[in-house]
Amino acid sequence: MSYDPQNIFAKILRGEVPSVKVFEDESVIAIMDVFPQANGHVLVIPKAASRNLFDIAPHELSALILRVQIIAKAAKQAFQADGITLSQFNESAGGQSVFHTHFHVMPRFNGIALGAHGGSGIADLEVLKTQAEQIKAALSANPPAA
Repeated sequence: MSYDPQNIFAKILRGEVPSVKVFEDESVIAIMDVFPQANGHVLVIPKAASRNLFDIAPHELSALILRVQIIAKAAKQAFQADGITLSQFNESAGGQSVFHTHFHVMPRFNGIALGAHGGSGIADLEVLKTQAEQIKAALSANPPAA
């Protein structure tokens, strides 16, 4: 299968669709998931076009996973979470629904189950903005090493 440049993440990257941004650099953008499974659910998306793990260039994957770690640490701190769940799906059979490589970063708490993706519908925009600010504050307090 080939990469579809009309997927929702490609449109977000081009600025055609709005998002609640948490982080951006030359390699990735991190945004709040509008169908969150947990408070603070962030998507980390490479700027380079790739469908999934099977076709992303190794140097782009390396840059991506380093940014996933940065965002995961900040989200854990921002929400005082007990842990973090990372998810990355590949192809329909693997659960992938948007065919642009991305990682889900979800703060987790002991005894609280992960919600269903889209189970509560689209999240409240103001709640997502507040959560994004919490993560940004954690990033500012502990900036990633250059």
